[in-house]
Amino acid sequence: MSEIDQEVVRTIVETANDHFFIVDGSGRVLDVSPGAAAVYGMARERLIGSSVQRLEAEGVLKPSISLEVIRSGKPVQLMQVTGTGRRVIAEAHPVYVNGRLERIVSRSRDLTDLQLLQDEYALLQKRFSEHLKRSQSGAAGEDGQLEDVLESLEIRSQVMRELALLLKRVAPSDATVLMLGESGVGKTAFARQLHRWSRRREGPFLEVNCGAIPENLFESEMFGYQPGAFSGAARQGKAGLLEQAQGGTLFLDEIGELPLLMQTKLLKVIQDGSVTRLGDTRQRQVDFRLVVATNQDLAKRVETGAFRLDLYYRLNVIPVTLPPLRERREDIPALVEACLERLNQRYGRQKLLHGSVWSELMGGDWPGNVRELENWLERAWLSSAGDLIHSPTPGDTAGVATMATPHAASARAELAEDEGLAAYLARIECDVLRALCRSLTTTYAIAERLGISQPSVVRKLKRHGLKIQR
Repeated sequence: MSEIDQEVVRTIVETANDHFFIVDGSGRVLDVSPGAAAVYGMARERLIGSSVQRLEAEGVLKPSISLEVIRSGKPVQLMQVTGTGRRVIAEAHPVYVNGRLERIVSRSRDLTDLQLLQDEYALLQKRFSEHLKRSQSGAAGEDGQLEDVLESLEIRSQVMRELALLLKRVAPSDATVLMLGESGVGKTAFARQLHRWSRRREGPFLEVNCGAIPENLFESEMFGYQPGAFSGAARQGKAGLLEQAQGGTLFLDEIGELPLLMQTKLLKVIQDGSVTRLGDTRQRQVDFRLVVATNQDLAKRVETGAFRLDLYYRLNVIPVTLPPLRERREDIPALVEACLERLNQRYGRQKLLHGSVWSELMGGDWPGNVRELENWLERAWLSSAGDLIHSPTPGDTAGVATMATPHAASARAELAEDEGLAAYLARIECDVLRALCRSLTTTYAIAERLGISQPSVVRKLKRHGLKIQR
C-alpha cells in the first residue's frame, strides 16, 4: 500500500462517526479509531496490539464480532454490551487474499447516545404539548387576532390557518422550529412572521441560504474571522452571521445542504451557545432564535450519512410542514390578487386578469408552488399587450427575453479549433444560463427550467460571472 493510500485509510478511521477495529486473520488488533476508547473503556494504545480473544475474555468485547468472523468466515452483525455498559450495534467483514483470511474490518455504532437523544426529543415534545394545552383556552381569542396577519400572508385555507395559529403559540418560546415543505411553499414568509410574533421582534431577522454559500467560504461567513486569519481576510476582521443574529432570529434555509463539517460546528453552537472566529481562541457568547427550513427528507439524509443524527434531533424540536399549493387551492385567489397588485405597482400600469385565465390558475398543479405561480403571473403580465392579462403562450415574446435563434445556437454548438471538451461544455452552459438570466426572474425558476437544484444554479452563475437581469 502506498503512503498516500495509508494516509487515506488513517483519515477514514480517525474521522468516522462509527468506531472501527482492524484485526488480522489471527485476531490481533492492528488499529482502532480514537473514539473506540470511550465506548470500550480501554485506551487506544492498549487496544492496539492486544487480541480479540483476550479482549473478549476480559469482558471488553461481549462478544467479539471479529472472533465470530474468524469462526464462520462470513460477515457478521450483532449487538454488543461493552465493558462500560454501552449498547452498540456492530458489523464485521472478512478480507480475503488468495483465499486466505488476512483481515477483519469491523465497525460499531453506539446506540446509547441515540437513545439519550430520543429521550431528550420525547421530553421536548411532551413539554411542547403541555404548552399547547395550557394555551388552548385562549385559542379562540388568538384566532381572532390572526386575521390581519393572515390577510398579509394571503391565507384562506383552514390547514394554513391552523399552522399560523400553531406558530403564534410557539413564537414566545425560543424552541427551534423546523420548516418542512416543497420549494416555493412560503417557508421564508412564515419564518419572518414567526420572528414578528416572538419576543425578539426588535432584533434582526437574518436569512441564510445554506446552499448558496460556497463550501470553502462557509466557515468564515458563518463564524467570522480575526485579522490575518487567512490570505485576503479583512484587516479589521469580521463578525460571522451567527454573531450578527444576536438578539434576533437566524433563519437557515436549505439546511439539508449544510456541509458535514459545518453541521458539527453548528451543533456545538446550539449546545454551548458560543462561537469561535477563525484564527481566534476566544469564545463569544451568542443568543438567537434558530429557525431552519428544507425541502429535503432529513431523515433519509441521516440514513445515508449526509446529515448528522444528533443535529437532526436538535433541530426537529417543533416540525412544521407547509402543504403544497395544489393541496390548498383556496389560497390561490388571494395570492393572485396580491401578486397582481405588486406587478401593477412595479410596472406602473393597471392591468386586469381575463376571466378565461382563472380556470388555468385554479386547475394547475403548480409544482413550484407560490414561487411558480408568481413567475407565471409576471410572464403573463409582461406578454399581454393590452390591459387584460391572458395566459402566456410559447410564442409570446413581448417583454420577455427569448433564447437564441436556431441559427445562432447551431453556430455556437460547433467545436472551436483547439477547444477541449471541458471548455466546450462550459461555453455551452454559459450561453444557456445567460439566455435564461434574460428570460427568467429568479434562480429558482432557472433551476426548475433546467431540472437542477437552486444552489447549483447559484454556483454556476457565480462561476460564469452572470447575474439575472431583473
